[in-house]
Amino acid sequence: MLFRSLKLYIAEKPSLGRAIAAALPKPQKNHKTHIELANGDVVSWCIGHILAQADPEDYDLELKKWRMENLPIVPQQWQLKPIARTRSQLTVLRKLVKQADEIIHAGDPDREGQLLVDEVIDYFKLSKTKKANIKRLLISDLNLPAVKRALTSLKPNSDFMPLSISALARSRADWLYGINLTRAYTLQGQKTGYNSVLSVGRVQTPLLGLVVRREQEISEFISKPFFQVQANIALNSDEGIAFTAKWQPSENCQPYCDEEGRVLVKALAENVVKRIENQTATISNIDSNEKQQAAPLPFNLSQLQISAAKQFSMNAKLVLDVCQALYEKHKLITYPRSDCRYLPKEQLKQASGIVNTLASSSLPCNKPAQEANTSLVSKAWNDKKITAHHAIIPTEKSPENINLNTFEKNVYLLIVRQYLIQFYPAYIYQQTKVELLIAGGNFISQAKTEKQLGWQVLFPKGNKTKNQQKLENGQDQEQTLPPLTKGQLLHCHQGELIEKHTSPPQSFTDATLLGAMTGISRYVNDAAIKKVLKETDGLGTDATRAGIIDLLFKRGFLQRQGKAITATEVGVALINALPPMATLPDMTAQWEATLTAISEKNASYLSFMQPLTNIVNEMVKGASQQSFSGLPKVAFKPKRGKKTFQKKTAKKAS
Repeated sequence: MLFRSLKLYIAEKPSLGRAIAAALPKPQKNHKTHIELANGDVVSWCIGHILAQADPEDYDLELKKWRMENLPIVPQQWQLKPIARTRSQLTVLRKLVKQADEIIHAGDPDREGQLLVDEVIDYFKLSKTKKANIKRLLISDLNLPAVKRALTSLKPNSDFMPLSISALARSRADWLYGINLTRAYTLQGQKTGYNSVLSVGRVQTPLLGLVVRREQEISEFISKPFFQVQANIALNSDEGIAFTAKWQPSENCQPYCDEEGRVLVKALAENVVKRIENQTATISNIDSNEKQQAAPLPFNLSQLQISAAKQFSMNAKLVLDVCQALYEKHKLITYPRSDCRYLPKEQLKQASGIVNTLASSSLPCNKPAQEANTSLVSKAWNDKKITAHHAIIPTEKSPENINLNTFEKNVYLLIVRQYLIQFYPAYIYQQTKVELLIAGGNFISQAKTEKQLGWQVLFPKGNKTKNQQKLENGQDQEQTLPPLTKGQLLHCHQGELIEKHTSPPQSFTDATLLGAMTGISRYVNDAAIKKVLKETDGLGTDATRAGIIDLLFKRGFLQRQGKAITATEVGVALINALPPMATLPDMTAQWEATLTAISEKNASYLSFMQPLTNIVNEMVKGASQQSFSGLPKVAFKPKRGKKTFQKKTAKKAS
């Protein structure tokens, strides 16, 4: 390749590179690794991270052997090394960067996107002058008009260095934490005869801890009876039952109730049953409101994985693999590794084309697409809420004559449905709550009447959304109520004692485990930590969760029992051996708080790394004194011809 004076655009990934090129001078020459523009400029790209943290043996060959006396391993001068599968792309970028007069950084507009391109540029050791002149291109929407606008508002790349430093700190911290603790606990496990890796990571270990604690809760759970009283109400003493109402225990009854307000003393409930029989029931209040429920937002990756797990029992990794095929091979969906559920307003221009394509297909989505109204604009289109990528939606490419396998078809139709409901009216219903006074006791009856199904026509019965389930959690939601007025006198024929039993929490499934990772704050008690986790992506990111769950299965820490995901004997033993701080999500939140502060120039790299190094040192010491119990003597037999187990270095346990 021979280039004279040129401007080089370095995108984070090929799809972004092609979107940038589409907004630049033509004609163009497309190559596997880059695109030559008509004016001599070049667009090239990374393929995600093309550099990785060096392995311990890259610093010192002696560190290839796992020995407790070598821990903790703390690099004095951190190194990166090329990832083998992308080495050729790195070689091309090296030549282009050397020849370029001006470099445009086009990583995704987030911490990781900033680092991903910065680390490549730094790896080539540019001159200070050339590095100081690098510009930053920020693109979160691949639509042509949006890309063109972004190209007119380049910023100095130096303005974004705090983001890069923050991401670099996280990357090195994950290495420091994962490498050292994985080696320490693996070596201790070997002393008991366990011949496999006991990996520890900032994300994987709290996730495993979540599953282990859930199973412990289940095994230790003791079911207790509790009692409800239902009043059977008639309009008058001569008529049959018109509806039912549920007793609400007063404050005086609280000593006989649990923390959730359930009555634990049968005699108390029996007394209420006797008191209300053949008594007058007075309506003390009526609250009836028409409510609207807007369509759920389009999918991000995590929500798509959760939905596919619920409907098709697909695990997270399978969903991600299918999405990659739909995106890269079939070109039927937009970028799938997204953590965003919103769409740019510019995308509305494509809506009619997408819907018309779906309407003319032979897939089951054709009729819903034909009935969609693209003049309706849901809350999904919101430029202010777009992050690095927008929500996952279908493209304008027709699915006709594309041979999709069952998994691909199922996931594609999920994405299509979630997009189409944006063009349907709201679900409207009447919610009515009636309060009654019977023999001095308070009773409540609730009912819901559907008035307009709206977007819910696309959801079959029994496939209820989370919001629907919330709406229907009340007592007697399915019953209908006759016309009633406040102060009206009714008749309670009798009371009915209902005995129920507390039930243990359910084992995690693919869907609920992903849900727990996205909503990890629910499992934290500390208010400050809960707040941090609510403001972040949860435990892991949309792009990494599938890999983390898959790793725990590969390590033999998790297992499937039907749809249930439970911890293995090894997983339980590891969590029990680790200090609590390693098994709870609290540390992840603390990391995130400091990393955010670094990105906002409110904290330094050293203020994060130095305390972490001290923590890792203390945890390694603690591991060396830990005696494992519950580990099997041999996990995996060494292959024939090998006398000892050859340990593999975990590049990044996270």
